[in-house]
Amino acid sequence: MKPEIKAVFKSFSIELVVYAVLVVGYFFLVLHFLGDWLYHLYHNERKTYAIVALALIIGQGIVLESLTRTLLRLIRRGRED
Repeated sequence: MKPEIKAVFKSFSIELVVYAVLVVGYFFLVLHFLGDWLYHLYHNERKTYAIVALALIIGQGIVLESLTRTLLRLIRRGRED
C-alpha cells in the first residue's frame, strides 16, 4: 500500500474512533441530563420539541466537529515531536 494512502487511512481510523467515543459520550450526557425534560416536552409540546431537537442536532455537529479537529491536531502535533 502506498504511504500516502496508508497515512490517510490511519488518520481516518483515528478520527472515526475519536468521533465515535465523543458521540456515545454526548448521547449518554443528553440522556442523563435532558432525558426526562425531552420526554415531557415531546408529549406536551411537539413544536417546541422539534425546535429543541434540531438545535441539539446542530449543536452536536458543531461541537463534536470542533472537538474532533482539536484532538486530531493535538495527536498530529504529538507525533511530530
